[in-house]
Amino acid sequence: MEKVYIKDLKDHVGDTVTIKGWMYNKRSGKNIHFLQLRDGTGMAQGIVYEPDVAKEVAETAEKLTMESSIHATGEVTAHPKQEDVFELQIKELKIVRLAADDYPIAKKDHGPDFLLENRHLWLRSKKQWAIMKVRDEVIWAIREYMHKNDFTCVDAPILTKTACEGTTDLFHVDYFEESAYLSQSGQLYTEACEYSLGNTYCFGPTFRAEKSKTRRHLTEFWMVEPEMPFMEFKDLMDFQEDFFFYIIDKVRTNRRKELEILERDIEKLDNIKKPFPRISYDEAVERLQKSGRSDIKWGKDFGGDDETILSEDFDGPFFVHRFPRKLTTFFMEPDPEDDRLTLNVDLIGPEGYGEIIGGGAQRTYDLELLEKRIKEENMNREDYSWYLDTLKYGGIPHCGFGMGLERCVAWLSGVKHVRETIPFPRTLNRITP
Repeated sequence: MEKVYIKDLKDHVGDTVTIKGWMYNKRSGKNIHFLQLRDGTGMAQGIVYEPDVAKEVAETAEKLTMESSIHATGEVTAHPKQEDVFELQIKELKIVRLAADDYPIAKKDHGPDFLLENRHLWLRSKKQWAIMKVRDEVIWAIREYMHKNDFTCVDAPILTKTACEGTTDLFHVDYFEESAYLSQSGQLYTEACEYSLGNTYCFGPTFRAEKSKTRRHLTEFWMVEPEMPFMEFKDLMDFQEDFFFYIIDKVRTNRRKELEILERDIEKLDNIKKPFPRISYDEAVERLQKSGRSDIKWGKDFGGDDETILSEDFDGPFFVHRFPRKLTTFFMEPDPEDDRLTLNVDLIGPEGYGEIIGGGAQRTYDLELLEKRIKEENMNREDYSWYLDTLKYGGIPHCGFGMGLERCVAWLSGVKHVRETIPFPRTLNRITP
């Protein structure tokens, strides 16, 4: 019989087909078994009605345990009451492997530590499946947008000698007889590539040794980092907005079923329109001080609570731009109208999800200024000599930013903690499974 995926059952009503997958759950009554089947593309109900099948098929259905792998063959029918739902009237049933009858993640509540310890199995649950499908959609949207806009993907090294944002939160690695770090950003390398390839981006794992235990932090996460030659700051927010809106639109269009499984308030996503609100750092500080719920002073960076308070004024993502220079990194261009500030911007997610796009800025190509900042920050100039060369030989104004994949997926999915948005999370206290 023809093997089909569950997602394609709608195209095979009346046909006899085979589903190859796993039994997610089972409910039995007199002379009947309702098997919830999954195959990676979706879930569907398989029905074994004992009077209509051979005795051995009924016996097989009876002994099936959760997560047993099976081949189920039968006729595809439309659900009698639910629209766009299709079932399999099973006539043949073959066990590939009968799962042990002690599956640890059964239909009861478990704490996060237990679930993370069994992450390899937790991934099989319906909501975790839905989150991974949303993640996949975001990844495809990122790559599709970049391809459509003439970006070339480059792969930045993971082992580096240089820090992009300071060395206090890097993982040190012994590299033969030298010291190296796990990369916290591929930005500097992507910048070097734009002089050859034009619009470029890197997209890969990054590592932060921050001792943070908040719901927004992982020690290993994925980040997309575009760099745009000849772009100036006045155009950067427009580009970020268009890029991020493209991702939102793809997810709310193509993953509605998964968002429903996650009980996401899809109306909030549907209501997001361009342009996104834009406020300056100065205005953000003023809003926080007026709220009476923050003790922030000008010149201080926002904490997670500050970002949450700010987000209460907006129904969707919003920009905060022109932060004080002392809060930013050495390569950011000063604001020509106020040298206390830099031409940089963060995109903050609504509903308390915090910064989703960070490090957005016009990059300076003033060699004298860069030399001065490297010295001021006690950085080893030799480690950055190659980066300075890229500017020495044909330096240009250019812009870029970084978007954390997991925070983006968390907000779109309505998931409270980023640890659920990556298959195997790495946190301050967890490096297994």
